[in-house]
Amino acid sequence: MKHKKRWHTMKVLTIISGPVFGAVITVGTAILLTMILIVVNAPVPVKTIRAFFIGPWSSPWFLGNTLDSIGLLLTASLGVVIAFRGGCFNLGGEGQIYLGGLAASVVLLWGPKGGAVGILGVAGLAALCTGGALGALTGILKKWSGANEIITSFLLSAALSPLADYLISGPLRDHSGNLLAMAPFPQLLPRLLPPSNLSISFLFALVLVAGGYLFINRTLWGYRFRIAGAAPAFARYGGIDPAGCWVPALTASGALGGLAGFFAVAGTYGRCHLGFPGGLGWNAIAVALIARNRPLALFPAALVYGALKAGSDSALLGTGLNFETSAFIQAVVLILATVNFAGPLMLKPWGIRRRKGRIQAEHSRGANTGDKPMKVQV
Repeated sequence: MKHKKRWHTMKVLTIISGPVFGAVITVGTAILLTMILIVVNAPVPVKTIRAFFIGPWSSPWFLGNTLDSIGLLLTASLGVVIAFRGGCFNLGGEGQIYLGGLAASVVLLWGPKGGAVGILGVAGLAALCTGGALGALTGILKKWSGANEIITSFLLSAALSPLADYLISGPLRDHSGNLLAMAPFPQLLPRLLPPSNLSISFLFALVLVAGGYLFINRTLWGYRFRIAGAAPAFARYGGIDPAGCWVPALTASGALGGLAGFFAVAGTYGRCHLGFPGGLGWNAIAVALIARNRPLALFPAALVYGALKAGSDSALLGTGLNFETSAFIQAVVLILATVNFAGPLMLKPWGIRRRKGRIQAEHSRGANTGDKPMKVQV
């Protein structure tokens, strides 16, 4: 009975000390700070809290838009997870989303004519190739010149985003309106919950995340990714070249970023406008960090983060919540998601005391029976 109780205690403590602990602390702290900020800064705290937590789900329009933003987060954050599990870190998601959406927009407006499915398919392929090319270039620079992928991916994104700005606001702009945007697309992804922006891209995002989980956990290449990313030295010992995973990981990551851009322009907005990513690439990094780079954990992470962002926007529009407060709430989630909370550190002294108790018990038994006490490493 005592052994069974101890086993249950260890099981609970193992769960607490794992990735779930950090995610729960991140989300719980973010919600607590959100309520404190709302009480301090909002003109009508009760109304603002209601708008923040209930607003994103209060009508089909709000619900659809919230789910649509979650779908975009799932697609982009899966790219971050793939790169990380392959031993890399992709900071160029914002530019890959932007350039991928721009390439898809060009195809949708001036590409080959045909059926809606065919045009949308070619546009999605153009977005995949554009984002994948940016990611592949980062991987090639890392593998053959030793360039740090964090720097190169960020610099490529920062250098090419102004080019996209110029094209959208200049040569490709639709001059029939006042928006800095391209013309509306004749073909869009089918909407699931009109009049909201929710489209079938949300369903594709769910399938992609499930496929990412199967790839990482159920395939040979996924095993190589996990080993190369988690323990490069052990991977080399087992005959796996970690450097061989860099280019595929960053290519897949960039391709998923480009696909998220396609989903945004062809599903959410219906046109490509200036700066349409709006921080989606950085939000995707936050979601991946909250999920601790586990594909299935992206579902609750994106749900919580997307709801927090939608809630802050709802409170901003409906109750006059300060814009700085809304941005700070999102920043808190991003900062907390990067913290490796000390669940294992808090449990370490408990484990040391337990092992010392075992040592003392073995020495006492050895002294009583004359046996040599067992050596236990602390």
